[in-house]
Amino acid sequence: MNLKAIVRVYTDRIRPRANEELDWFSQQSSLQSAIEYAALAINRNGKRYHHQRRLQKTTLEQSKQKLLTNARAIEQSKDFDDLFTLIDKILEPVWGIGELYVYDTALRIGAKLNLLPKAVYLHAGTRQGAKALGFDGKATTLNVSDLPADLQPLEPHEIEDVFCIFKDDLKKLNARAGEDAMTKRSWCA
Repeated sequence: MNLKAIVRVYTDRIRPRANEELDWFSQQSSLQSAIEYAALAINRNGKRYHHQRRLQKTTLEQSKQKLLTNARAIEQSKDFDDLFTLIDKILEPVWGIGELYVYDTALRIGAKLNLLPKAVYLHAGTRQGAKALGFDGKATTLNVSDLPADLQPLEPHEIEDVFCIFKDDLKKLNARAGEDAMTKRSWCA
């Protein structure tokens, strides 16, 4: 599968569900409601999101309380980066919370506040996808303009999805590109 095909699969099959998720958060009756669902990682069907399935209920409850206590500060966030940084700081003392949870929670609350990422945020799985394409795995974000042209029509949060969901395909794609370079290499001096 090439990068164009990966993007096509994402836009045809995954984007509609991802948009439904963000729409559901944006349509919550209040910021407090959006914070509660996001903190508990609960979807529109009342089930926990797959990404947060391993987190303990007590950890999620602690996160919810901390975020609700800071709802006013959250509401005053100017952009997604501000929101992400604030949520990361608020949840820092909660044991068991990782960078994926912080990102997912910020994205869901950001949907309610109409604050979506302007850059691609890297965490566990997305970092692997970015590294497969030759980017620095230690970076915290990537600019969309620095990414391959095939990815640039996607929104930053969609590229984050692609990096995470298709990380293994991206690794294979990168490995094949390396093999192709070796076979096309001229061995003449």
